[in-house]
Amino acid sequence: MTTVIAVANHKGGVAKTTTCLSLGGGLVEQGQQVLLVDLDPQAHLTASLGIKPEGLRRNVGDVLLGQRSLVAVSRETSVRGLDLAPANQELFVLDKVLYGRRGYEYRLREDLDRMSEHLYDVILIDCPPTFGTLTLNALTAADLLIVPVQCEYYAVRSLHQVLEMVTLVRRKTNPRLGYRLLVTLFDVRNKVHRLLLEQLRARFSETLFQTVIQVDTKLRESPAFALPVTHYAPRTRAAHQYRALAQETMEVVAPRTSSVPTVAQPAQPEPSSVREPVIVGGGIEP
Repeated sequence: MTTVIAVANHKGGVAKTTTCLSLGGGLVEQGQQVLLVDLDPQAHLTASLGIKPEGLRRNVGDVLLGQRSLVAVSRETSVRGLDLAPANQELFVLDKVLYGRRGYEYRLREDLDRMSEHLYDVILIDCPPTFGTLTLNALTAADLLIVPVQCEYYAVRSLHQVLEMVTLVRRKTNPRLGYRLLVTLFDVRNKVHRLLLEQLRARFSETLFQTVIQVDTKLRESPAFALPVTHYAPRTRAAHQYRALAQETMEVVAPRTSSVPTVAQPAQPEPSSVREPVIVGGGIEP
């Protein structure tokens, strides 16, 4: 059965696209057939796989308009088992066009429901850093939301908004949506990073991935070679960490492949009750 995973955060610069690409590479190494869906109008995921967004004749926007299916717009990449439904800047306009149309938030899910479950094991969706019609389509279709978060003050503060978004989607369009937090761009030498990671582990013990993605220059280089870091620099620390994330992700979504129909959702306080951390005099106050 196909598992749908969205990767999203309101804040940019937290390795959202890098995580989508590199996690896809890690899953393919485990024998999974993976489709990457680029829902970000900036089309960074598309460009990261060597495809020029401006030259596209078909893209994921056609799917949301009901003109084509994901299978029709998808294409193979240089990595065997990893396909891409590409995007371009037309999605900027589409985000506005869709709003207000009846049932617009279900467009992607309806197409996925029509797709043969034998085509792909995992579908990874790269979302824009805004909560608009595109992100809502992704979260309505997803079984699991992965939230990349950097151990920086403003990045951690933005979690409050993201978790409120999860609550809203569960209530309105997708009650089965689960979520996990992923620490990215972690610098072990940075004291604030270490303190915030400790706090995240204490507060989100049931929803935080054990895997931590550290800063690695190879992650910045790999898109220039149109490859996930697992294939561009397979022996690096980043490649090993994304392989570990792929393994942990499959363990999280395992209930969906058994008799349980959805991703298990951990017992967690409602997002509105989550307090933001405050840095005080070099320390952190809950």
